[in-house]
Amino acid sequence: MQQETLHAAQDVEVRRVSEEAIGQIRAVAAVAFPATYRELLTSAQLDYMMEWMYSVESLRAQFRAGHVWFMAFACGEPCGYVSVERQGEALFHLQKIYVLPRFQGLGIGARLFRQAVAHVRAEHPGHSLMELNVNRRNPALHFYERMGMRRLREGDFPIGGGFYMNDYIMGLEIE
Repeated sequence: MQQETLHAAQDVEVRRVSEEAIGQIRAVAAVAFPATYRELLTSAQLDYMMEWMYSVESLRAQFRAGHVWFMAFACGEPCGYVSVERQGEALFHLQKIYVLPRFQGLGIGARLFRQAVAHVRAEHPGHSLMELNVNRRNPALHFYERMGMRRLREGDFPIGGGFYMNDYIMGLEIE
């Protein structure tokens, strides 16, 4: 599908997916995740993180642990995803949000983000907090700020294999 045929995010369907979508998630991740981080991480860390987060076993475990996944489809083609994990009574973590590079700039990321917020509201009416870890050098920082998130804290988090995530933790208060 060519981007030119997709006019705006309204041409995109976002729907909740189950474990049956693991293959589609992996296919989008195989392109979107390295495209996001190839300038920020070593190839060794990129490979490690792909296996750590996107192996079939890891994705199955995420679904079974209660992570909720939504995928964006442009004319039936998977083009992005978001996952949200409940971490407390009123605390949620936006675990992943990625859009294929050729679909970026069309509002699909914003649609996925708004879907995550709607999910949090449905799960916990009233005040809640949605947090997100984002690499401190990731250009998507500006996207999250435009979506209303603010930087809460930062840290260097060991993830195994001698690797660290050097992140800001951003938050969005949801009413």
